[in-house]
Amino acid sequence: MRDAIEGMNGTDLDGRNIIVIEAQSRGSGLDAQTNFTKPPVSKQHTRDAKCHFVGIDIFNGKKLEDIVPSSHNCDVPHVNRGDYQLIDISGDGFVSLLTENGNTKDDLRPPTDDSLLTQIKDGFGDGKDLVVSVMSAMGEEQICALKDIGPKN
Repeated sequence: MRDAIEGMNGTDLDGRNIIVIEAQSRGSGLDAQTNFTKPPVSKQHTRDAKCHFVGIDIFNGKKLEDIVPSSHNCDVPHVNRGDYQLIDISGDGFVSLLTENGNTKDDLRPPTDDSLLTQIKDGFGDGKDLVVSVMSAMGEEQICALKDIGPKN
């Protein structure tokens, strides 16, 4: 899993970066991939300069904070995003997606965002062709967006 992460100095990060923050809020001891809500604040002219990070977990939307010495590296995960056509929503709590090469991807749960889940279920129930965007980082995947490409033919 560590090969999916690179180190960057805290002072080199800005609002476009996603970092790994220890996720006490998840209660599992796992790390959270966090998108900044504000750029890191650093007190540069002190002997023990620190960067204060405030961000939102990219998978569950919880607000997280961390303070890191500015001389230390922060973990920056490699985040990928892919689009898949929705084939089915099964009763056992998984979605079935069509990959680019024509195979199915059946190991993904529906999104935890209630609004997005409702849009997906309603669109699928109405017989629309839907494409979902899946974000993945550090072994986690989640549906994060939806595109309606029209009615099924």
